[in-house]
Amino acid sequence: MPEDHIYRTPQHPVSPFVFDAAVARVFDNMIRRSIPFYEALIHHQARLIQRFYRPGMRLYDLGCSTGTLVLTLLSRMPDSDIQVVAVDTSRPMLDVFETRLGASPDPDRVTLQEADIRGIKMDRAFAVVVNFTLQFIPPEDRDALLRRIYKALLPGGILLLSEKTVHADAGFSDLQTEFYYRFKRENGYSELEISQKREALEKILIPETVSRHEDRMQQCGFSAVDAFLKWFNFCAWICRK
Repeated sequence: MPEDHIYRTPQHPVSPFVFDAAVARVFDNMIRRSIPFYEALIHHQARLIQRFYRPGMRLYDLGCSTGTLVLTLLSRMPDSDIQVVAVDTSRPMLDVFETRLGASPDPDRVTLQEADIRGIKMDRAFAVVVNFTLQFIPPEDRDALLRRIYKALLPGGILLLSEKTVHADAGFSDLQTEFYYRFKRENGYSELEISQKREALEKILIPETVSRHEDRMQQCGFSAVDAFLKWFNFCAWICRK
């Protein structure tokens, strides 16, 4: 797994963050060093999808990146007829996914789409996953996207949503940021790398509070919303239709 060195040297100016070929090449290392309990998240999401699986229905992974969740799921469900639609706007990320998919059991169970998730057609979904993707969607478009996801889900279907969040209280927000940067330093990132990545993501990644996310999900009509995994400014929910 290539190591993420994208922001190791000074950049003048720091360009806005994009999911290009350079990021795709090191993404699996980057995300494990940048998102606390990422592997645990994938493990539990795969289990939840297995639990709610309905034969003949679809799983949508919106913002699928390099396919870690889908590939984990395929390895755990080798004899199922699960149909997965995996969507991302980044061609380089999908290229990595496609290469990895070729070595997986029964890759024909997965359809890859290069598309903006705000405009794709969804139906007959037993589960929809949106991992660290809504935060890159303009805030004014998020409500409509969640409503479309809700409409696409079958009764009893689930949305699995994970996001970087921000706290409404300034003191707690600072505390969360402090512990997050400590986490990144403990994973080998330098102060320069942390600073430049933060600048690159400014106005690109726009986090919201936990309460804002939960209000939105409830307003969309989900009958139950539960935060099943949380670490300071990271949260993962399961929402049932």
